[in-house]
Amino acid sequence: MNAGTKEDPPRGWRRLMIEPARPAVIREWPGAHWLVVATVSMGAFLGQLDASIVTLALPTLQQEFNTSLAAVEWVALSYLLVLVATVTAVGRLADMIGRKLLYTYGFALFTLASIGCGLSPSLGVLIGFRVVQAVGAAMLQANSVALIATAVARTSLGRAIGIQGAAQAVGLALGPTVGGLLISLAGWRWIFFVNVPVGIVGIVLGILLLPRSRHLAPRVPFDWAGFWSFGPAVILFMLALSLAGSNGLTSPVLLLVLLGAAAALFALFLRLERRAPDPMIDLRLFRRRSFSTAIAAGLLSYLILFAVLFLVPFFLEHVRHLTPVQAGAVLSVMPIALGITAPFAGRARDRFGARIPTVAGMLLTAVCLLALTLTADNQTALVVLLAGIGVGLGAFTPANNAAIMAAAPAQQSGMAGGILNLTRGLGTSLGVAIVGLILGLQTSQNTSASASAVTTGFQTSTAVLALLALVAAALAWRRDPPAKAAGTPTNTPPEPAV
Repeated sequence: MNAGTKEDPPRGWRRLMIEPARPAVIREWPGAHWLVVATVSMGAFLGQLDASIVTLALPTLQQEFNTSLAAVEWVALSYLLVLVATVTAVGRLADMIGRKLLYTYGFALFTLASIGCGLSPSLGVLIGFRVVQAVGAAMLQANSVALIATAVARTSLGRAIGIQGAAQAVGLALGPTVGGLLISLAGWRWIFFVNVPVGIVGIVLGILLLPRSRHLAPRVPFDWAGFWSFGPAVILFMLALSLAGSNGLTSPVLLLVLLGAAAALFALFLRLERRAPDPMIDLRLFRRRSFSTAIAAGLLSYLILFAVLFLVPFFLEHVRHLTPVQAGAVLSVMPIALGITAPFAGRARDRFGARIPTVAGMLLTAVCLLALTLTADNQTALVVLLAGIGVGLGAFTPANNAAIMAAAPAQQSGMAGGILNLTRGLGTSLGVAIVGLILGLQTSQNTSASASAVTTGFQTSTAVLALLALVAAALAWRRDPPAKAAGTPTNTPPEPAV
């Protein structure tokens, strides 16, 4: 339930578990669903801005706390691990108790944790608040696409998700610039304090503009067995990917132990979910080819995106001898192109279906990546091809995300959104691990890590990524037409007054 009955109104703390209705003037406005998109896009922008800012600040934090780079990396790694391990569970919980409720509280938790991060007196305290911040981010991310999918008509879903994708891309592009300015002018603590005013505005807009949840799943006992097998499995797998990306194959025994433990826990999770009466993840979703192929293709797209974000600055700084600021400026061409393309690609999905923009976008990405293997020594070509990759991924992502949400029943929108964001986190780690492994193997053959060795690693990486883009295009081609029964209802019933 989202509101108390007249006979037994909720009192005390129970009122905090009730989603407040929007003001009538907003609820009755025909364009109210676009206010939902704008509110969710603010959270998407903040999430990507925070991720890219923190990564930039790691060297500064190393100096501030006088510790090793390996220790400081846990500021970023702890956030990513907790986010990916919890986002699917949060999505399932939101399907039962309310997506607006958890989204708004997620903004509040993220904002409070940001204050804690900024005031942290030690590295350990900072990492602890980053864990709390990740839980808030999971509450935001698991519900962002789900809120859009349940508020926007199917005929406009691609456009709406395209706008959200553009907000994410802008946050990703602005992160290094904003972070560099804040660190140089005000100090590292302000990379966290900057979240506070945005978070306060987000909380207020969430209360006023987001609709109360519809099509909720029945409230049943939460699948704790599934959570405690799935979460550690994801964490161990991502730790293995992080180890492979940073150290290559220098610790094969530890790598195999982590992967083996992750595989065992994941097998246990699948067994538990098949037997659970109310599983955390409904495995029947993956029987829908339109859902499973879109999830697989989406995982590859995020892998490619974050692999390029990691690979290109490494190449520019070690081979072209650009400064980090210069390399960041060159790289920003890609997320900017992605952000410009995404809303138009969303419109194309609404008009022509998901297959055309997703297949065309991935084919363009593959061509540009392949061309990078041949033109690595040409600065102008590099910039143009990065823009092309951005356009390709911008064409693919909103259409594919809309296809994922349209393939899931409305009462499982939170679960589907959680799975979607899980693929983003896994894609991030897989992309960095694959590129890091390729570069590590190549440069290990040359102890001086010469420019030629790095260039060869760059060319090999882009060729592998081009092949993966072709696989994603093939998966996108195999998708089924949108199911008539699944997805978002074209009309949302009016909210009752409180």
